[in-house]
Amino acid sequence: MIRLATFQDIPELQQLIALSVRGLSASYYTPRQIESAIRYVFGIDTQLIIDGTYYVVEKQHILVGCGGWSKRNTLYGGDQHKDTADPLLDPARDAGKIRAFFVHPEHARQGIGTQIIRTCEAAARDYGFTTLEMGATLPGVPLYQAMGYQPIERIDETLPDGEVLGIVKMRKNGI
Repeated sequence: MIRLATFQDIPELQQLIALSVRGLSASYYTPRQIESAIRYVFGIDTQLIIDGTYYVVEKQHILVGCGGWSKRNTLYGGDQHKDTADPLLDPARDAGKIRAFFVHPEHARQGIGTQIIRTCEAAARDYGFTTLEMGATLPGVPLYQAMGYQPIERIDETLPDGEVLGIVKMRKNGI
């Protein structure tokens, strides 16, 4: 079942995000990069919940996936990663953002991410966006490419502890 995330989901979402990153990123990032990313980048962006653009997938009352889209400027990162205002985008000239996708490792490769992406694309299209962008982690790139997103730039984000997290900016036109 897919539904909008609520503030009551936050504790379980935090656990899901950490499990997802630790379980699915080990082939792409070092243990230090993973822990640094969990501390400084990956987390809940409460603005997505407030905006009603963040979704969760439940199986037997357990959150197994989450992800969303945004009509705001932030490309990636949770609340701990933002230190400035997050202005609204203009769908007529800006690309909407696909944001904060995480799947429980025990439920990976079962279509959960695809289901959330399709839900996000439809909602963003209904809002007026025709293009979407994202800051994809390396483990997510193959899924996003299979969904029609193209890499446009590699971003090496230097985190506060000196670790560097590789992210790929991707875009899909004509959603």
